[in-house]
Amino acid sequence: MNEEPTQTSPEFMTRVKFSKEVQNIVTDGGISYIDAVIHLCETSGIEIEDSKKYISNAIKTKIEAEAMNLNFLEKSAELPFETK
Repeated sequence: MNEEPTQTSPEFMTRVKFSKEVQNIVTDGGISYIDAVIHLCETSGIEIEDSKKYISNAIKTKIEAEAMNLNFLEKSAELPFETK
């Protein structure tokens, strides 16, 4: 029964709130973004499959970088920017 008061129920969760919560968990807990998203989903009653609508582009980029470092995704040989 030691729930954090900042936890938001799924029906009131927004992308901004979710991203702030994930960032707080990473900063305070020293865990990865992947683990922080899973933890927040579990404590907020959000299905992990439904979390994609709450994940901001900044968090998505950080998760992608973590996944590449863990060899869960292929490392890209070049940056995904167009050059003109």
